[in-house]
Amino acid sequence: MSLVENRGIRVDIKSDYIEAQSDPDNRHYFFAYHVRIVNTGSESVQLLSRHWIITNGNGETQEVRGPGVVGEQPLLEPGTDFRYSSFCPIDTPVGTMHGSYQMVASDGSQFDVRIAPFTLAAEEAVFH
Repeated sequence: MSLVENRGIRVDIKSDYIEAQSDPDNRHYFFAYHVRIVNTGSESVQLLSRHWIITNGNGETQEVRGPGVVGEQPLLEPGTDFRYSSFCPIDTPVGTMHGSYQMVASDGSQFDVRIAPFTLAAEEAVFH
């Protein structure tokens, strides 16, 4: 689980290992992550883009950048939230993700909201 708050924007993330879509014999581990972005501040903000850094269990990283999340650039009014789920395949049973969301406030100022690191872990890697 990951939780961080910046400039009134709180990001909560939980990840799950998806065994049915994974193939450990071929080094394919599939994870879903569930995100809740909450605007606890007093100004409206819009999520413009995302930047993820995905690190596998060998320390190898890949970066993902793009507009919005799941095809949307949500506007968050004060006191509202936006939830989405996405996925991440990696080639080791354990890894991490972290990054940032690029936001714009109603006054036109842009800022980044840090996404704290969270773990991607297949059950067999944790419990065996």
